[in-house]
Amino acid sequence: MLAQKIEQPVRDVVYRTRGRAGGGITRLASPSDLGEIIKPFVFLDRFDLDGEDAPMSLENGWHPHSGIATVTVVLEGSLQFAETTGKEGVLPAGSVEWMRAGGGVWHTGAGGPGRVRGFQLWVALPPELENAPSASHHVMPEDVPVEGPVRVILGAYGAARSPIVSPPMSYLVVTLEDGERWTYQPPARHTVAWVAVQDGALRTGSRTRAGELAIFASSGREIDVVAEGATTFVLGSAARHPHDLVLGDYSVHTSPEALRRGDAEIRRIGAELRAQGKRSYALARY
Repeated sequence: MLAQKIEQPVRDVVYRTRGRAGGGITRLASPSDLGEIIKPFVFLDRFDLDGEDAPMSLENGWHPHSGIATVTVVLEGSLQFAETTGKEGVLPAGSVEWMRAGGGVWHTGAGGPGRVRGFQLWVALPPELENAPSASHHVMPEDVPVEGPVRVILGAYGAARSPIVSPPMSYLVVTLEDGERWTYQPPARHTVAWVAVQDGALRTGSRTRAGELAIFASSGREIDVVAEGATTFVLGSAARHPHDLVLGDYSVHTSPEALRRGDAEIRRIGAELRAQGKRSYALARY
């Protein structure tokens, strides 16, 4: 009898959403909904600012976080930023901001001139980091590692490894031509996986269009996609975060005590910002 090749079944998409849009920002996942399914990835915004509205004030946008890291990927245009880590500057197209809020941090941002597009992701931190000192790492476009069609934001792909030190996970930006096929084999124990499409569309057994988040079935099986049109998307994969999500207004922790510690540090930093004359809705609450 001749041996026959048995093809692996397509890894199913179990949830697909276009999120909730408000202005130029679409919330695709929040800690209180899909974050429970895809944790440690607990929040994902897709932003598309057309530059026609009055620019946001950097000084009036201060807001706090604790227990998480934020990961901002700029795909088009530029973003200004400032943080209580002491860092500030401009993120051009192709750059990445990793800001580990840890025990507490405040930051602010504003779109540059013209159209600005990209994604902001929140990552739930493990207990040993959720109340650690805050830190940030900004990677300019020329320093983002590339392997074939993939830009590596977090983790590794092939021989390319991100310069950002993060908990074990993968976060990739993938660009494909029309009809191009790409297969991703997640690292060991990465049973959580999802894609969010920026431009074009993907066939992943079914069709995922621009603006949609698709969550794959929990599995270590490979993900196989085919591009429809010139397509750009982000992909995240990781081992499932084994902790509860204990939620604050701007924070995600693993226990009520860790959240209390984060809130106390946020209030302390907020008082310093208020003394400096910084104003925002978040400062009014804290």
